[in-house]
Amino acid sequence: MIAELSVDDMYLKMKAMLGDVAPDFELRYKAELACEINRIKKKKNAVILGHNYMEPALFHSVPDYTGDSLELSRKAARTAADSIVFCGVKFMAETAKILNPTKTVLLPSVEAGCSLAASITAEDVRTLKRRFPGAPVVSYVNTYADVKAESDICCTSSNAAAVVESLRASTVIFVPDEYLAKNVARETGKHIIFPALGWPPAQGGDTGLDYQLIGWRGRCEVHEKFTVDDIERVRQQFPDVVILAHPECSPEVVEAADFSGSTSAMVRYVERTAAPRYLLLTECAMGDNIAAANPEKNLLRLCSVRCPHMNRITLEDTLASLQRHQHVIEVPEEIRVRALQAVERMLAIG
Repeated sequence: MIAELSVDDMYLKMKAMLGDVAPDFELRYKAELACEINRIKKKKNAVILGHNYMEPALFHSVPDYTGDSLELSRKAARTAADSIVFCGVKFMAETAKILNPTKTVLLPSVEAGCSLAASITAEDVRTLKRRFPGAPVVSYVNTYADVKAESDICCTSSNAAAVVESLRASTVIFVPDEYLAKNVARETGKHIIFPALGWPPAQGGDTGLDYQLIGWRGRCEVHEKFTVDDIERVRQQFPDVVILAHPECSPEVVEAADFSGSTSAMVRYVERTAAPRYLLLTECAMGDNIAAANPEKNLLRLCSVRCPHMNRITLEDTLASLQRHQHVIEVPEEIRVRALQAVERMLAIG
């Protein structure tokens, strides 16, 4: 659990980490919010989970645990707290509820959705299963609970290839991220197709097609913005930069980068290496968070690339959620039980 600091100590901590990027009066105000959040969560025996994309003042002050979706899923599965406040987006809070049916799960903002999770429905998955009977379904953890319930196993960006290979199946349905699916296909040597609506034909389909992965045309509205041109322009100005790309970026961007991995893998890479400068092709708040925690590292940022959904989570909303016990996440039990199997299989693989 995070140490409970006085307002003055919290302010000094924030100033030391964020003094170069935020005005003094704002840090004082946010320190007061953070301390009140920490006081209430202790009183209510709540735990706060903070995704790597949270803005720095929140990320470095109130979460008891921080990380990517897989790490936070593990923490959610093990917590002894009475309630969980998930500073992330809705599908993450749903995953915490799937793993903790008897606990209260709060999401600070009901508007914290996800373009990728919204790109596919449970009915879409059922349609794919009818078209490709017997093929196991891998759903990215960036999906809503009803999609997970239609899946055989979930995955994250850090274990997607391992999950696909663990199935030992000749054909696997992989939804919904188009770019992650293509990157997994490249890593595992599998041929991927993206069936159009109405394909295969009703009478048996085209057995002559060669495929091992069946994908879906969903994309993250943040990661699809990064281009190879971005990388080339940055390298022209900073030839010594090391570029890290999230696997939700296009295969061309991943290929042009120096490293690709989950958000936590990116954090570890920066911490354990000594490059002259780094560029992270992911949500820009994460670059701010790494820079704040590692002031000796030189991080470049493409700061126009922000997630509008992650940015909905603020210290103000987190405090209000705790105070008012608001935005409770519920998952119907029939869906939760089926989704739990897929999530637990993911956690078992690691």
